[in-house]
Amino acid sequence: MKNIKVFDDKNDSGRNFSLLRRMGGALVLCLFLFSCSDYLDVVPENVETVDYAFRTRYRAEGFLYGIFSFLPQHANNGANPALTAGDEIWLVENIEGFSTSLWRIPQSEQSATTPLANYWAAVQNGNVLAGGTAMFTALRDCNIFLENIHLPFDLTEDERIRWTGEVLFMKAYFHFWLFRMYGPIPLIRDNLPIDAVGDESQPYREPVDEVVDYIVSLLDSAAVRLPVEIYDKGAELGRPTKAAALALKAQTLTLAASPLFNGNTDYATVKDKRNIDLFPQTYSEEKWRRAVVALKEAIDMAAEGGHRLYDFRITNAGLVTQMSEKNILAMQVRGAATDKWNEEIVWGDPNSGTGALQRGGMPKFNILHEGSWKGNYGPTQRMAEQFYTDNGVPIEEDRDWVGIDPMELKQSTADDRAYMRLGRTAGLFFNREARFYGAITFDGCTLFGNGKTVDNNLDIVNLKYGVIGGVTSTNLARFSVTGYLCKKMLNFKSTVPATADGFTEERYPFPIIRLADLFLMYAEALNESKAAPDAEVYEYIDLVRHRTGLRGVVESWRDHAIDPGKPLTKEGMRDIIHRERMNELAFEGVRFWDLRRWKLAEQYLNQPIRGLNIFGAGDDFYQITEIYSPQFGKKDYLWPIRRGNLAINTNLVQNYGW
Repeated sequence: MKNIKVFDDKNDSGRNFSLLRRMGGALVLCLFLFSCSDYLDVVPENVETVDYAFRTRYRAEGFLYGIFSFLPQHANNGANPALTAGDEIWLVENIEGFSTSLWRIPQSEQSATTPLANYWAAVQNGNVLAGGTAMFTALRDCNIFLENIHLPFDLTEDERIRWTGEVLFMKAYFHFWLFRMYGPIPLIRDNLPIDAVGDESQPYREPVDEVVDYIVSLLDSAAVRLPVEIYDKGAELGRPTKAAALALKAQTLTLAASPLFNGNTDYATVKDKRNIDLFPQTYSEEKWRRAVVALKEAIDMAAEGGHRLYDFRITNAGLVTQMSEKNILAMQVRGAATDKWNEEIVWGDPNSGTGALQRGGMPKFNILHEGSWKGNYGPTQRMAEQFYTDNGVPIEEDRDWVGIDPMELKQSTADDRAYMRLGRTAGLFFNREARFYGAITFDGCTLFGNGKTVDNNLDIVNLKYGVIGGVTSTNLARFSVTGYLCKKMLNFKSTVPATADGFTEERYPFPIIRLADLFLMYAEALNESKAAPDAEVYEYIDLVRHRTGLRGVVESWRDHAIDPGKPLTKEGMRDIIHRERMNELAFEGVRFWDLRRWKLAEQYLNQPIRGLNIFGAGDDFYQITEIYSPQFGKKDYLWPIRRGNLAINTNLVQNYGW
């Protein structure tokens, strides 16, 4: 089983580390253990075949890559609910180029009968039964690997140690993925014997604290076995490091300390059939202190591994001499997310493919582009409003914006040339922070990229009704329903030709964890663990702000906010950190989970989905319209377990409200 090249050599300097994504979750086991037709049998005859799978280093490596193939496709909106199942993006019906299955979740189509994004599976006798999904299969394979990696006679000890660490990491991540979705889960510590009966073959869901401690223990064991950094960058980027393991540990502990899982009395009635509370009912500040320690450890290890906040000036030094400071600042976070394997990426997913996200964010510039599914990945009005003003505070808190209608039209001038064309457009698009211009494409804005990187030669985007890029009579399923496009996830080196309907993608790994995420989690955990914010809290949030030209939190609120003392209180700083995470990590699949762990989803996800009047002629385009009114209840914080799984394993109990 040879490595399959994931990226084209021309685009990625010969990167050929294969995770065998396209081969399907169970292929390696099908090849090594038993035929695919027998894969879901309750009692596989696998004693000799497992020994065969680990007979040599070559075969064991194939099994290892098979485990990596189970990694969820983070850039695929049909697999990752965090991309389109919240309030960041809204799609048009009959959209081309995207799966709409998980977009049905915010449209109240989730159910316990046939759950959308169903990563749960029933496990019996160590096997996944029919109707289950790949995640528990992956956990079984991790255990098979760990039980047998001592067998290959030609495997070096260093390789054995590292591969063991990688599988411990993946085992932890699969548990973490399920925990974040479902809360309490069965822990697949070991595979069950084939003769298991009774409760042994019907695992219970374990309480939150036990799940967290187990994930942490796996990551501690993984970290001591993993390398500090990847040295063979041409072949191995994407494999976990010590920093990735410690970052995932810190993320797990931050999730456990957050309101969803820390003293959430909404779940007081959720007990298993042993009458054990599955959710802790008493708030513990100690959990935040534990997260603080883990986050600092992860940040220090990331620094040791060569990670630092991304700086476009360094990574693209040849371009900055012909760029304005405005466009450099706008590229700081866009580049941090899309500049492949930049130093800020602590762990990324190289194999799920960002092509759909990039095509969806690429505008159409002429009639030749109308035949494709470019230009249909639409940020909501809330996202356009969410970013700060150039004073570094929210619009609704900025003294300079009091009494101003953000949608009132204004005339741009030569001073605005870096970000927009000359002409009339909404006041909302003026005097915003650089991250807004790096994340949101609006009508009349410039696009840095598409082969153009000089301020006075950038493409101008048109999104109005009747104009190429907006709604026309020929593209009724190929436009943004909100009147905006997502620029954030579009690599500036990706291009569309002026004379054809093509697209050349500059591929990049989807960011799973980057350093700015750790900095902001650290500021959050520090704030929650202290009586009041102090210099240490401000330090890490200000490092992230300074990267895009913003002043520190205290100075910005003091000089420009209606409430200048907001950063001085624990509650005020909590709100600021929340907003900072939403701005910095927009469109990267973070907000979806943050709103849940903060228990703020009911506040945000019950508000109307809004956009611009995409069918409005002329200036009517800038009228805000309501597109959809979602409903989010307490039951929606966690996923339902499929009722069929509950019937198979009668020791399981359903999540609240389902």
